Amino acid sequence: MFRRTFWFTTGVAAGVWATTKVNRKLKQLTPENLAAAAANKALEAGHRIKDRAVGFALDVRGNMAQREEELGDALGLNASVDPELPAPRRYAAIENRNNPKYVEGSTYQTYSYNRNEDH
Repeated sequence: MFRRTFWFTTGVAAGVWATTKVNRKLKQLTPENLAAAAANKALEAGHRIKDRAVGFALDVRGNMAQREEELGDALGLNASVDPELPAPRRYAAIENRNNPKYVEGSTYQTYSYNRNEDH
């Protein structure tokens, strides 16, 4: 008789435990709880993405400033101006003497501004 009582009690306890577990899971799977869980996960993911994007932007800005400084040093833009150097000259990149708009004898290429010439 003691065996039957033991197994009956064990079965009842297992049934109560399983029923409680199933009811909890069913409550978690209601549409309201699923929506709340999805919203919370989306917010967490959004915060993580934002933090990573801000970190990436700061890294890009820092590396960009460093590279600009390196290029300025390499090109001599960051060096102090030496008074012995002559002033820079400006040259026309291409001089087309066959072009009717080219004015002979000018230092720079000059063009007439007649709007009807192009038509």
